[in-house]
Amino acid sequence: MTDFAHKLTFSSTRSFVGRVLHGMLFWKYVALFVAVLSTALVTNSLIETWFTYQEHRAALVRLQREQANSAAGRISQFIREIESNLGWTTHLSWAIPAMEQRELDGIRLLRQVPAITELSLLDDQGREQLRISRQAMDRVGGNVDFSAEDKFKTAVANKVYYGPVNFRRGSEPFMTLSVAGARREAGVSIAEVNLTHIWDVINQIHVGRSGRAFVVGGQGRLIAHPDISLVLRNTDLSGLAQVRAARQATGPPPEQAVVAVDERGERVLTAYAKATPLDWLVFVEIPESEADEPLYAAIKRTAIILLAGLALALLAALILARMMVVPIRTLTAGAARIGAGTLDHRIAIKTGDELETLGEQFNHMATQLQGSYATLERKVEERTHQLQVANLAKSRFLAAASHDLRQPLHALNLFVAQLRNETDQVERERVAGRIDLAVGNMNELFNALLDISKLDAGALNASLSDFPVNSILRHIEATFAAAAREKGLVLRVVPSSAWICSDAILLERVLLNLVSNAIRYTPKGGIVLGCRHVGDRLRIDVCDSGVGVSKDQQRNIFAEFYQIATPDQGQRDGLGLGLAIVERLCALLKHPIGVDSTPGKGSRFHVTVPTVAKRPGLASPAAAAATADPLRGKLIVVVDDDDLVLEGTGGLLRNWGCRVVTAASDREALTKLDGNRPDLIISDFHLHDGQTGIEVITALRGALQAPIAAFLISGDILPDRLREAQMKGLHLLHKPIAPMTLRTMMSRLLKADAESRGKAPQSGGN
Repeated sequence: MTDFAHKLTFSSTRSFVGRVLHGMLFWKYVALFVAVLSTALVTNSLIETWFTYQEHRAALVRLQREQANSAAGRISQFIREIESNLGWTTHLSWAIPAMEQRELDGIRLLRQVPAITELSLLDDQGREQLRISRQAMDRVGGNVDFSAEDKFKTAVANKVYYGPVNFRRGSEPFMTLSVAGARREAGVSIAEVNLTHIWDVINQIHVGRSGRAFVVGGQGRLIAHPDISLVLRNTDLSGLAQVRAARQATGPPPEQAVVAVDERGERVLTAYAKATPLDWLVFVEIPESEADEPLYAAIKRTAIILLAGLALALLAALILARMMVVPIRTLTAGAARIGAGTLDHRIAIKTGDELETLGEQFNHMATQLQGSYATLERKVEERTHQLQVANLAKSRFLAAASHDLRQPLHALNLFVAQLRNETDQVERERVAGRIDLAVGNMNELFNALLDISKLDAGALNASLSDFPVNSILRHIEATFAAAAREKGLVLRVVPSSAWICSDAILLERVLLNLVSNAIRYTPKGGIVLGCRHVGDRLRIDVCDSGVGVSKDQQRNIFAEFYQIATPDQGQRDGLGLGLAIVERLCALLKHPIGVDSTPGKGSRFHVTVPTVAKRPGLASPAAAAATADPLRGKLIVVVDDDDLVLEGTGGLLRNWGCRVVTAASDREALTKLDGNRPDLIISDFHLHDGQTGIEVITALRGALQAPIAAFLISGDILPDRLREAQMKGLHLLHKPIAPMTLRTMMSRLLKADAESRGKAPQSGGN
C-alpha cells in the first residue's frame, strides 16, 4: 500500500512537471526576464526624457525672460537718457531774454543725442518760441499755440509726456517726448525721438532658429517687430491671450513656461518684460514645435536604446531560462526513476544554488524511503498497539462511567423504596439526606462529563472581569467546611485583599475541584487555601497533607480518567476527570497551573492569575461582603415546560429569599407578572410548543419595555446552540446544574445589571 502511494505521488509529480516543461515554463521564464528588464528600461527612459524636456523648457524660458528683461532695460535706459538730456533745456525761465543761449543748448542737445530729430521749446503759455530740426529750417519766435495739445498739458501736469508712436515717410518710427521745467515759467521742451534704436534692439534678439522679439505699446499696438510691415500697418495685438494677460497682470511675470498663440495662429512659448517708465511690453517668443525638438530627439534616442536593451534582455533571458530549465529536467527524470522504484538512484546536479539543494532533498528522500521499507512492519505494530491502547481507554471509560452511574442509581432506587414504606420521621429525614447525596454524586458525574465535552467541543468561552479574589475564597470555605469537619480535617482559608482579572465562575470551578481532590486524598491533617504575590501576578495555592503524588504519576494526573493509586490503598474513588477539567479550564483562562508533591507528605497545586488595581470603595472585606449576596428580595421569572423543573427551581430560589414566578410560556409569565418588572429571567432553551428561550426572553423584554438580565438553560451540548445564544448576548448553562453554579450565575448577572443602572444591588442573607 505504501509502495503504491509513493509510486502514485512520483507519477503525478513527473506528469505535472513534464507537462510544464513541455509547455510554457521555458517561455514563461523568458517572458518574465524580458518584461522585467524592458519595464526597467522603459521606466528609466521615460523619466529621463521627461526631466530632460522639463529642464530644457525651463532653460529656454529663462533665456527668453533674460532677453526680454535685457531689451526692456535697454529701451528704458534709452528713453531715460533722452528725458534726462531734454530736462537741461528747461532750466532757464522765459522771463529772462536768453534766446541765443537756448538755441546753442538745443543745437548741442541734437549733437549729443542723435535720436532726437527735432526740438521745440514752449513758453509757460504753450507757445512755441524756438524750433531746431535736423530735417527742416530752424525757426525762432513762431508763437504757434500748443497749449491745448496733450504734449503740453500732460507735461505741465505730470512733468513728462510720452506720446504715441507714429511713422514718418512710412519707414521710421517716431515718438513725442515732452519734459516740463521744475517751475511753470520754465516752459516745456518737446522732442521728436527716432525709435530706430529700439528697432535695432529688437532685431538683435534671437532665440533658437525661429524665435523673435517684439514690442507693444500701452494700448496693445505693435511698436517694434522683425517684420516691419506689421508695424507699418499699425497692427493691434491686444487680442492675443499673452498680450491681454500681460497688460492685466499686476505682479511680476510668471516663472513657468507660458504657451500661447501668435498673430499667425501658431503655438509659441512666450515670455515678456515691462519697459519703464513707458507702458510698453517686450515679448520674446519661440515656436512650441521648435521648443519640443529636444523631446522628440530624446524619444528617438530612447527608442533606439530600448530596442537594443530588449535585444540584450531577450538574449540574457534565453541563457538564464536554459540554466534553470535544464536542471529542472534533470530533477524530473531523477524523480521519475525514484518513483518507479529505483530507490538507489541519485540525482546529480551541480549548480550551487537552490536547485542543487532540491536535488539533495530528493536523494535524501530516496534514502529515507529505502529505510522506511525496513521499518514498515515495526510501524504497523506500533499503530496496532496505539489502537489497542485507545480501545483500552475507551473500555476503561465505559467501565468507570457505568460503575459510577449504576452505584448512585442503585442506591437511589433502594432509598426511594425505603422512603415509601418508612413512617418514622427521623429515619425519613436520614433517607432523604442519603437520596440528596446520591443525586449529588450523579450530578457531579454528569457535570464532569459535560464539562469535558464542552471543553473538547470548544463550546465554552471565558468571560473575563475584575473582582476581588476573596469572594471566591469565602465561597469555597463555606462549601467545604462541613465536609472537612466530617472527615476530621482542618480547612484553613487565608483571606486576601487582591483584585484579579479572570472568569469568576470558571476560576471558582478550578479551585472547587482542587480543594475537593485535596479533601478526598487527605486521610488526616488539613488543607490550606491561600494566595501570594509573584511579581504582577497572584499565585493561588491549594496545599494538603495527604498521600502525595509520585514523580511518575505527576505526568499523568491531568489526563482523562486517570486515578491516583497508592501501594496501601490501591485505586482511588472517582471518575478521574477532576484534574483533567482543571487543566483544560486553566488553558482556556490562560492561567498557568503546576503541582509540587512528595509521596506521604502532601501536595501543593498552584494557579497563577493576573492582578488588577484595587477598586475604590470595595477594597475592604466588609464592603465586599455587603455585595456578596444580591439575591434576596429579587423577582425571578423561570420559564420551562417541565413541571418538575419548575417546582424544583422555584423551591430552591424561594429558599434563597427570591420572589419567584414560574411559567411554561412567555404569555403565562406576563399574566402572572401583572405588569411588574422582574429582575432576572431564566428560561429553558427548547420548549415543547416550538418556541425557544431566546424568543421567550425577547418577548418578555419587549412587552415590559426593559433590558432585563437573563440567561438560558439547555440539556444538549451543541456548539450551534451556544453560538446562537452568544450572538444574542445571553449566557448558556447546561443541565444538570449544580445549585452553587446556578447561584453564582444569578448573582453575577444581577450585580452587572445593578452596576449598569447606576445603583448598588440590595444585599441580604440566605
